[in-house]
Parts: sequence; C-alpha cells; structure tokens
Amino acid sequence: MPDRNRLAGRVALVTGAAKRLGRAVALRLAEEGADVAVHYGKSCLEAESLEVEIKKLGRRCGLFSADLRKVSAIRKLVADVIGEFGHLDILINNAANFLETPFALTSESEWDASLDTNLKAPFFCAQAAAPHLARTGHGAIVNFADIGGLLGWREFLPHSISKAGVILMTRVLAKELAPKTRVNAIAPGTITMPGDPPKWEEEFVRQVPLGRTGRPEEVADAVVYLLTAEFMTGQILVLDGGRTLD
Repeated sequence: MPDRNRLAGRVALVTGAAKRLGRAVALRLAEEGADVAVHYGKSCLEAESLEVEIKKLGRRCGLFSADLRKVSAIRKLVADVIGEFGHLDILINNAANFLETPFALTSESEWDASLDTNLKAPFFCAQAAAPHLARTGHGAIVNFADIGGLLGWREFLPHSISKAGVILMTRVLAKELAPKTRVNAIAPGTITMPGDPPKWEEEFVRQVPLGRTGRPEEVADAVVYLLTAEFMTGQILVLDGGRTLD
C-alpha cells in the first residue's frame, strides 16, 4: 500500500469503476486517501464488491448507476455525487467500450455506440463536473484514451476514432478549464487483467519492445501521477511498453 495519503480529503468520481482498470484505479485512489464515487452501468454486484473493499480501507464510497450515453443521466450522476459527498475534486473518465467493427460492415448503431460511450460521455461528464472541480482549487480530470487513438486499428475504426477524439479533447479542455482544473489523459497499450487468455497476451507481447504487457497496478500508478503532478496539464501519458515507438 502506498506510504503517503497524497489524495487525502479529496472526492473522486470514477466512471466504469466496477470492473477491470476502473476497479484498479478506484482502489488505488482509496489507498491514497480519496473517497470514491463508483459509477457503474449494469455491473451492480461487482460495484457492491468494490464498495466493500474501499470501505475496508477506511474511505467513504458511494455507488451510482447511470447510462452515460444520455446527457441527462450524466448531469444527474454528478448532482447525486455532490449531494452525497458535498464536493468533487477528481474526475476519472474511464468508462468505455471496445467494439470490433470492420470498415465495410460498420453500422450506424455501432458507430454511435463507440462515439457516444468513448467520446461524448467523457465530454459531458467533464462539462457537468467542471464547476464543482473549479471550486476546490485543485480540480483534476484524467481521461482514458488508448494507443488505438494514436496508431489507428483496422477492424476497430470507430473505436480508434473515438479515442483519437479523447486525445484532442484532453488538450482543448486543458486550455478551457485552466488554471483551476488540470486535464490530462492516459493512453494504455495492452494491459493484462486477471482471467485474460494467455494466448491473447502472447500475441501482443511480440509487438512490445519491453517484451511484456502492462499490469493494472501500473495504470493506477500512472493515474495517481497525473493527479499529483501539479504543473502538468493537457498531456497524454502513453503507457505501452514502447509499442508506439515505430
């Protein structure tokens, strides 16, 4: 466990926090002293399990279900978090989907599903949270892009386009919300989660100069760095083992 409570007294809203990287980040923020508002879509049981773990760390935790494809639901989510915690210091825009959509077969509904969840939702989450973040004096947003937004992946066109949008959105919001709120993004490469197929991991290791995939705790470390690097805004932290060097 970290030896410093660098986020003590702060409230963090983590979208898509019930599973995978969102869960790892939410737990790490709690370890660093933050109270955590856990957003989830349909993963109620996983969210309840995470709540138990966060409370064991001595931190406050609230569970909030919302369909982030709807702006009205986003605004209610932020209002509910403020109602329960009283303030908001940190927004982690983690919720996303990863849809395989070959170019010739991509449907309008698949396009909308990618862009609404991966780009529209974090924008409107930032819009709803911004006035509250500005009041704290140390507001911070961390957006989740990924290296698909840098490299562009065949068979995942809307996803790659949405994540490229997150990268530019991060830079624009950093200008818009300065100096009261900092906005940065993380762009992970392949991160192996417990239960992921070993064969799937081996395929990506061959493309990474460091010879391995990343771990969820390394992503959580990077998020904490972005939250505590007080002279950094508008930056994209690429965490990919060197995958994007070529």
